[in-house]
Amino acid sequence: MKIALMDSGIGLLAAAAAVRRARPDADLVLSSDPDGLPWGPRDSDDITRHALLCARAAAAHRPDALIVACNTASVHALPALRAELEPALPVIGTVPAVKPAAAAAVRTGGRVAIWATPATTGSPYQRRLIEEFGNGADITGVPCHGLADAIESGDEDLITSAVRAAAERTPADVETVVLGCTHYELVGNRIREALRGARGEGPALQGSAAAVCAQALRRANVRPAPEAAPVGGLTVLHSGRVAALPEAALTYAEGRLLAGAPASLT
Repeated sequence: MKIALMDSGIGLLAAAAAVRRARPDADLVLSSDPDGLPWGPRDSDDITRHALLCARAAAAHRPDALIVACNTASVHALPALRAELEPALPVIGTVPAVKPAAAAAVRTGGRVAIWATPATTGSPYQRRLIEEFGNGADITGVPCHGLADAIESGDEDLITSAVRAAAERTPADVETVVLGCTHYELVGNRIREALRGARGEGPALQGSAAAVCAQALRRANVRPAPEAAPVGGLTVLHSGRVAALPEAALTYAEGRLLAGAPASLT
């Protein structure tokens, strides 16, 4: 079995690690676009063009499913990716976990914050998500200036500064934070710590990695088997070129987990 993941950068690590934990025997293909990142400032057509190039590079390795582990690409390019690749290759998009967070908030009366890039916060896309899945919950958008770029760089000082700034913009009584960018899951512990304050253990975090992993396995017609032998290989593609995990990836537990797999350079 082989699962491919794509993103502009290392935001795909969280979902890739989730797949690795669920199926240690699965081969993984990680297709990113260091030549073209960041995708966020590009217009929709340009994002789609870059996403298609990334997806085609991954598809050439004949995976059983492709995870679009990028919120920006899922918003702008998912229809084009599915039109070109499905039904031969199932394509799984990434959507911020607004629905489960809002459902929990309605039950408890708590507030929800959505941490997302400035371009996503307040966008028609995020507004539609809240209108469709918010279920009347009190939801606040928090623009996280520079956080995705800081995580991509692996620079500890930049990450700390960006997390702190976003935490300061987050209402004090928020009980759940939706991580609206796949990069943010890589620093979940730091986000929770920054928000701890008088909240005890801090708010719950809602990411998307576990959900997209589960959906990818379903679409590939396989079940989770965390007890399987850890024999899965790893192929890394940078803008279509075979490469190795970038050094910044090893800053994160997810990257180090993936680095434990035998890397394919052929």
